Amino acid sequence: MSITAKKTVRVKGRVPYERDYYGWIEHNVNSIREGRLDDVDWMNVAEELEDMGKSEKRALRSQLARLLTHLVKWSHQIQRRRSSEHSWRATIEHARDTVLELLDENPSLKPQLRELFLAAYRDALAQVVSETNLPKERFPERCPWSFAQALDHGFWPEG
Repeated sequence: MSITAKKTVRVKGRVPYERDYYGWIEHNVNSIREGRLDDVDWMNVAEELEDMGKSEKRALRSQLARLLTHLVKWSHQIQRRRSSEHSWRATIEHARDTVLELLDENPSLKPQLRELFLAAYRDALAQVVSETNLPKERFPERCPWSFAQALDHGFWPEG
């Protein structure tokens, strides 16, 4: 049985994006740093940059959802809070810090906070319903807290 290696076709010294992602990155970084702009795969570089922006936005939404999930559980599962308080408190504090860090690193996401916060609350409700088996109707349809409250290290909602 023989194994045939696929040939990697290079165009103008470019490393194909689809075949060797790491090599492609190195090639483009070096080309840009050395001023060889004609050797840069601009279409794929633009696509990668766009994907990086989307990834940062998803990370912020995910951390907001994690924060809101635990705030909802904190306020609606008072009996369970007694046994999970340290874990939930640590998760809430870490999520708050991570959200603030993401916003410091990506201030251009601030104008999208309202939209992201609303979407994150929907994500959080789905997670809470799944984890607790409580009916969705038991929880407020809209987030009962403001963004500022959710991020306030002194805020701990009561049920």
